[in-house]
Amino acid sequence: MTGELIAFMGLALVGIIGGVLLLNLRGVVQAVLALVLTFISIAGIYILLSAEFIAGVQILIYSGAITIIMMFGIMLTRHDDVEEPKTGRLRKFFVFLGVVGFAAAVYFGIYNLELPASELALHENNTKQIGEAIYTKFVIPFEVTSVVLLVALIGAIVLAKKDDEKEAEK
Repeated sequence: MTGELIAFMGLALVGIIGGVLLLNLRGVVQAVLALVLTFISIAGIYILLSAEFIAGVQILIYSGAITIIMMFGIMLTRHDDVEEPKTGRLRKFFVFLGVVGFAAAVYFGIYNLELPASELALHENNTKQIGEAIYTKFVIPFEVTSVVLLVALIGAIVLAKKDDEKEAEK
């Protein structure tokens, strides 16, 4: 038992607890805080993998920005508490079969996966390596991602404006 294994097990346990709390808490704000707990534990796992830059981005982007966007989205939408109809046992059985099938496919896909070994200096200059890769080999996908995010932002503004116009008519 090494310290790294103990740290990983602790962070994994915190991540799992955060995920279970996210699914089981009734309060939306408490669920989002459980999600933050999960995001932070994932950042800790990135640190164990010597990916400090990714861990920092995980905390800044997911634990910070995405969580704030979720909170705004939750607080700005109407909450009509309508109880959903109960689902039948047959549907639950098929969902269970789908989950088991997906888990089996993932397990066997990972179990039979063979990745070729490559000689990289992973623990040296992580941020520099990421920057060079993004701005040399992956500059086009990086820019396409920027355009997609811009289109999503414009779409959200258009949809929000339509809702405002509908409310003004009432």
